[in-house]
Amino acid sequence: MGVWFTFAHMSAISKTNFQFQDQTKLYHGKVRDVYHIGDDLLVIIVTDRISAFDVILPRPIPYKGQVLNQIAAYFMEATSDLVPNWIVAVPDPNVTIGKKCTPFKVEMVIRGYLSGHAWRVYKAGNRELCGVKLPEGLKESGRLPQPIITPTTKATAGHDEDISKEELIKQGIVSKKDYDLLEEYTYSLFKRGTELASLQGLILVDTKYEFGKDKNGNIVLIDEIHTPDSSRYFYQDGYETRQKSGEPQKQLSKEFLRQWLIENNFTGQAGQTVPDMEDDMIAMVSERYIELFEKVTGQKFTPDRSADPVERIEKAVQNWLRKNRS
Repeated sequence: MGVWFTFAHMSAISKTNFQFQDQTKLYHGKVRDVYHIGDDLLVIIVTDRISAFDVILPRPIPYKGQVLNQIAAYFMEATSDLVPNWIVAVPDPNVTIGKKCTPFKVEMVIRGYLSGHAWRVYKAGNRELCGVKLPEGLKESGRLPQPIITPTTKATAGHDEDISKEELIKQGIVSKKDYDLLEEYTYSLFKRGTELASLQGLILVDTKYEFGKDKNGNIVLIDEIHTPDSSRYFYQDGYETRQKSGEPQKQLSKEFLRQWLIENNFTGQAGQTVPDMEDDMIAMVSERYIELFEKVTGQKFTPDRSADPVERIEKAVQNWLRKNRS
């Protein structure tokens, strides 16, 4: 069973609750519903839930899950020559099936420009972020001398926390040997992501990668990459002009939603109330996600207009499992 609603001819999937063949466990994350199949597979259903400041917002965004899943599948394929990844199949627009891995409890955040959280830290007067020294005189949205990795701990609940490479290793969260490979993979993926973004007239500002170990002990790329939930993009056209004039950069990311929440007095702190998102705001966020899909992939977005998307997902997964786990 699942939950969905129709708004302006758009269906939004807020939650699923299936029982699949060989299913052993179900976990509802901020955005994804994760089904454990046997001891070797995960079925990840990307819902239309949306989160900001580590809080799930009350209303789902039509087509957001399809956008995230298809962008991630596109970039996983486009980087598979650089880093092995967890994907086995994508049987539905909202579904990815992959190898079960043991995730590292760290997100490898990499930044090529000073924006978002890093800018807020810098603006507050700090000149060090996750053990990385930052020079004086940087401007918001300015390019950094070279990309920097600013890891965060992967919290099971609440906020992720900034942490330095040295602390990660010292606390035993990641071994030095593993971290060195994670670092190498992160720089390599960011370079490829930057090149692919440039082909589409975009600047990949910052992003995050998550990794795990498969049953053979190999480090593989997991989760999603280069999506609007995990990345920030600027438009190349007009970037220099806007920097010189001190204007905000034109962004293709989830930052616009964070800014809207901040303007409405919500930053995820205890006691704060999530502001109501009216229909026009929901529609605008959906349009932004679709725009990002088309811009970053260079492909036309084809929304799935199933009468019941939850039923469609259930059938697609059941059919795949029947064929591949008989």
